[in-house]
Amino acid sequence: MENPNSLVLWEAQFGDFANGAQVIFDQFLSSGEAKWLRQTGLVVMLPHGYDGQGPEHSSARLERFLQMSDDNPFVIPEMDPTLRTQIQECNWQVVNVTTPANYFHVLRRQIHREFRKPLIVMSPKNLLRHKDCKSNLSEFDDVQGHPGFDKQGTRFKRLIKDQNYHSDLEEGIRRLVLCSGKVYYELDEERKKVNGKDIAICRVEQLCPFPYDLIQRELKRYPNAEVVWCQEEPMNMGAYSYIAPRLSTAMKALGRGSMDDIKYAGRAPSAATATGFYQFMGKSRVNSFRKLFSLNQLINPN
Repeated sequence: MENPNSLVLWEAQFGDFANGAQVIFDQFLSSGEAKWLRQTGLVVMLPHGYDGQGPEHSSARLERFLQMSDDNPFVIPEMDPTLRTQIQECNWQVVNVTTPANYFHVLRRQIHREFRKPLIVMSPKNLLRHKDCKSNLSEFDDVQGHPGFDKQGTRFKRLIKDQNYHSDLEEGIRRLVLCSGKVYYELDEERKKVNGKDIAICRVEQLCPFPYDLIQRELKRYPNAEVVWCQEEPMNMGAYSYIAPRLSTAMKALGRGSMDDIKYAGRAPSAATATGFYQFMGKSRVNSFRKLFSLNQLINPN
């Protein structure tokens, strides 16, 4: 707050370190602007991801930060990018990025703006060494013709569309899977194993504020697809409870159904965030993914 032109980052070594800082998040970070009209651009980096390291090392309590977001889940705000009213009206940002370029751009955006908002970054350590978690230089330098360049250019991508280069209208896709974070790479690996060409996987990189415009773009792209939210956290944790009502609002606006039409793929509700048994975690994940990529109708949790 002393120097708003500096990029200041606070990192918890593991997610459990953030539990002890929760009072600071509650008192100052999430509500400071509403209470005292003081903006801060602090970046909070929280390792988060299910790698078999035990309950506390697996979860940065993503759901807590989303619950403290003050955006209305039943109203689609003005989404004109030139106005930027959605982000200015929201108390903070919560992201779960999956590529080096997107990580770079979200930090660059943080300091490049003319206003300040806290930024909560879920940053799985698993992706530091993941062979598929990489970006082309063209995603940084904006040179057309380089591998990896697309119409979105070199900017932070709030949503990364399916990487199978689908056209603007794909009526043959039977299931649209929305997810966030490193679980994407596990989903993509499983999809390749079963040759699931009729399934599209989109990554919601920015959870809050919710990217209504880009979600609706993908809903239009896959008009016949069953809509699924997939996460590695238990149902009562992670982003599901935050995503579901907002996704429902986006679907209703397009006549694509309601909350009853959103399917869930992930772990059942649990008191503990995770187990320390890697084999058990892996077995649970594989069973969930097999259901996701099968022809079976997924069950709505509601």
